[in-house]
Amino acid sequence: MPLPSRDEAWDLLCEYTESDALRKHARAVEQVMRTFAKSRGEDEELFGIIGMLHDFDYEKYPSMEEHPMVGSKILAQRGYPEEVRTAILGHAPYLHVPRESLAAKALFAFDELTGFVFAVTFVRPSKSIHEVKPKSVKKKLKQAKFAASVNRDDIEQGIEELQVDRDEHIQFVIDALKEIDTEIGLRGDISL
Repeated sequence: MPLPSRDEAWDLLCEYTESDALRKHARAVEQVMRTFAKSRGEDEELFGIIGMLHDFDYEKYPSMEEHPMVGSKILAQRGYPEEVRTAILGHAPYLHVPRESLAAKALFAFDELTGFVFAVTFVRPSKSIHEVKPKSVKKKLKQAKFAASVNRDDIEQGIEELQVDRDEHIQFVIDALKEIDTEIGLRGDISL
């Protein structure tokens, strides 16, 4: 089954997701996944679409009983390959879907951390990703009340499953997001 185009994936995301914040999260995870795929000689389109669509059903179906299972059914109906659907199901640890492909492991490793890096950026005076360092991300990760909805265990488990260095992994996410800083609202005011 051929992979639908990026434009088709974006249209699907927008059909189900009205929130600007969720669209920016989808775009951010897409960017990190594409950058990772390129660094590993993998299929950038496949990884990018998985990243973009991992939460496309969340706004309409946010419960653990529905997300991302409803989305997986929609993706099947729209002709998305099983590899896309399995990777997306794997990013929800409560489903216990094994993350066997590199794309599935990458999505799990990047999803929560990408959201967390957004939160760290927004508390900087400049609100600029260009001032965020792994040290500040690690410091905030230790503060349970900061971005409390982000699951720290999932971040650590994702790093372990991807078998990467923690500092390098955090820096990788920061660097990938810098490439689309304006588009996702993380450029901030770097003159501060």
